[in-house]
Amino acid sequence: MGINRKMGLADMVGTPVKLNKDFIKCFIKDTSYAYLSFNDCSNGRGFLLKIPFDKKGTISRKASALNDFDPKFDVADGLVAYSDRGNIFVEDVNTGKSAMMTFGAKADIDYDAIHETVDSVNVTSNRIWAKVLLGKEWKTFEKNVELK
Repeated sequence: MGINRKMGLADMVGTPVKLNKDFIKCFIKDTSYAYLSFNDCSNGRGFLLKIPFDKKGTISRKASALNDFDPKFDVADGLVAYSDRGNIFVEDVNTGKSAMMTFGAKADIDYDAIHETVDSVNVTSNRIWAKVLLGKEWKTFEKNVELK
């Protein structure tokens, strides 16, 4: 990059987080970017950071990650998953190819207490499955997908 950047993790994700060194993953894509995934140990909230090595690039921040550090979230190696309260998005960290599955309605997700609304998730490169509370009813969603 030609310059050194120093950024506090709390500044990057917008809140202080408590980390456990055993529950952090980093994927580095040659000279393009690094994908950092971790969970806050105090509440289990998942985070994703896509940090470009190009100083002109923008850091992508997701404070709604469904990381596989959580035993109820199974995300295949090489993939990351996150939600926007109405959908689950999946991306291959190596290729950037992605897919999504919709709930058809907005889920009232508190990411600091994720299991009150999202019971479990299973994500592979060709299938997304989730059990989500919509309104007062637990619903199961499943979709065969193709990463594009």
